[in-house]
Amino acid sequence: MDLPVGYDCNHNSTLGEVATGFLCGLPLEDRIKAQAEVYRFIRWVGLDRKACDVDKSDVSGYSRQAFPSSVFWTKSFLSYIYDKKLVKSKLSSFIRSKKSSAAKTTTSFKQERLVTLTTEGYAEFEKELAHLKGQRPMINEEIRNAAADKDFRENAPLDAAREQQSHLEGKIQELESLLRQAKIMEEKQTNSCVQIGDVILLHVLSCDKEFRYIMVDTREANPRKGMISTTSPLGLAIMGKRKGETINVCAPGGSYPCHLKDIQHC
Repeated sequence: MDLPVGYDCNHNSTLGEVATGFLCGLPLEDRIKAQAEVYRFIRWVGLDRKACDVDKSDVSGYSRQAFPSSVFWTKSFLSYIYDKKLVKSKLSSFIRSKKSSAAKTTTSFKQERLVTLTTEGYAEFEKELAHLKGQRPMINEEIRNAAADKDFRENAPLDAAREQQSHLEGKIQELESLLRQAKIMEEKQTNSCVQIGDVILLHVLSCDKEFRYIMVDTREANPRKGMISTTSPLGLAIMGKRKGETINVCAPGGSYPCHLKDIQHC
């Protein structure tokens, strides 16, 4: 077995304690990048577990889990504890990144649903995306300030900032995906049938009231603003219908008849 000179099997340092030393030895920028990845590995193995007790089965087991493909800092940490003579072998050689990650990512993009948006809706999503991206510097600064505290094991501000960052990046990715796949509605051809983007005037016969709606994609729907999804019960009943038709809307609360009084092709 490849034993490092001076290896001490009785060393009492826990993985959490050793990780603190490893992270503190990194430049601040690298420390911020490394800590989430390193502590993901340590939480899986055991924060209070002795560093000298970790073996290749632990590392191989971690590699088989559904964790992100980036393992650079995990490998660096494993090399660090070997160089510190805390483990018997070079455990970094037993960790592998997920080879299928890229393929899964490509597949997920292919499976994204094409979304048709109004010009106004597309502009609103672009505005929201720009606002979210503008929050990145502030959150990054919060993380830097929290990371300056060298007790990484009990750093609630750091955990909160990282959770906020994760939520922000998730929302940004969601909006980027939406805009990447979105198709803006083109000028309408002459068509008397209800289409996405049309404004309709509906007379609900059961209550003798009129309502004006605009038919939109699910992602743009907002009933309070009169923007009805084409996949809602009302949308499904109206799409493709012509002015003057009487239709029956099958809603969760029961069916009701409506008269399609007018269609405005916007």
